[in-house]
Amino acid sequence: MVALIVGVVLIAFAAFACVPPLAWWGDVLNFLKGSLPVLAAFIGLIAIFIGVADIKDRLEAKKEEAEEAKQATPKKE
Repeated sequence: MVALIVGVVLIAFAAFACVPPLAWWGDVLNFLKGSLPVLAAFIGLIAIFIGVADIKDRLEAKKEEAEEAKQATPKKE
């Protein structure tokens, strides 16, 4: 419940900061413009790591399937 109240208060402050009494809208836009390339780089790195992990998982699954298929087929002597 406390987290909900704190969240509402912070959202209200953020909205109030962008209206004329404080007039921080220009600063907020400058911050967003400056942080977007950095945020894009971090998201790109995370996507690359997830992609590499997915490829490794697929290769490991194929190896396990091949081993299971090899063990499941009866040997002909």
